[in-house]
Amino acid sequence: MAILKEFTFVSVVFRLFLAGIGGGIIGYGRTKKEKTAGLRTHMLTGIGAALSALLAMYEYEMMLGMWAPQVAAVGLKFDGSRFSASVISGIGFLASGSIIASSHQQVKGLTTATGLFASVCMGIAAGAGFYECVFAALFLILLVLEVMTPLERRYKRRTRNITLFVEFSSAEDLETISGVIRRKNAEIQDIDVERLYPDKDLNPAAVFSLRLSREASSHSEMLSSIAELSCVNNIEELIA
Repeated sequence: MAILKEFTFVSVVFRLFLAGIGGGIIGYGRTKKEKTAGLRTHMLTGIGAALSALLAMYEYEMMLGMWAPQVAAVGLKFDGSRFSASVISGIGFLASGSIIASSHQQVKGLTTATGLFASVCMGIAAGAGFYECVFAALFLILLVLEVMTPLERRYKRRTRNITLFVEFSSAEDLETISGVIRRKNAEIQDIDVERLYPDKDLNPAAVFSLRLSREASSHSEMLSSIAELSCVNNIEELIA
């Protein structure tokens, strides 16, 4: 490990390789889930981030070595941290491009964006030779993306708050659906009507934000009760 911390050709190749592999491991899981940024995107961002740290180290070594006379004559000062700071700022534009506002009041791509940011920071650590940090970060990132995701979904399905997207036949059906919800002792916190009247092949639709009662807090039971209505054409629980 001490040899790989030295600034040599072998250590440079290893750092780039480690950054690419670490980003690839994160990106592979995103690719399996058909997310916006996948294997290649995470690998390239990791390698690029490591390269920025290596460039800073290279310039520092050259300014103390071959470029020393010119640096002394000009009085040039060097701050290697500016390379990494620029990369972290730049990744914001790439990450923001993966965030989209989809239908039914949902925003998608936040996890992808933060995953890219984490991959870049991990790449900078690899480029700087902070290997202990790379392995620890890789473990924690994978833990959050792969292990915590099903746990988070399970927790959300057990909460009393639920958001439903419902398509129905006519505007009058809103009151019918609301009546079923109230009979279940659920609180209607908000109704966002997306389409009130039929439009060509599109049925009226609305997003219901509910808070279930303590006695009847089952998400599936509420879904079933509304789905059984003859006026309901489609129902979907929205999970961020």
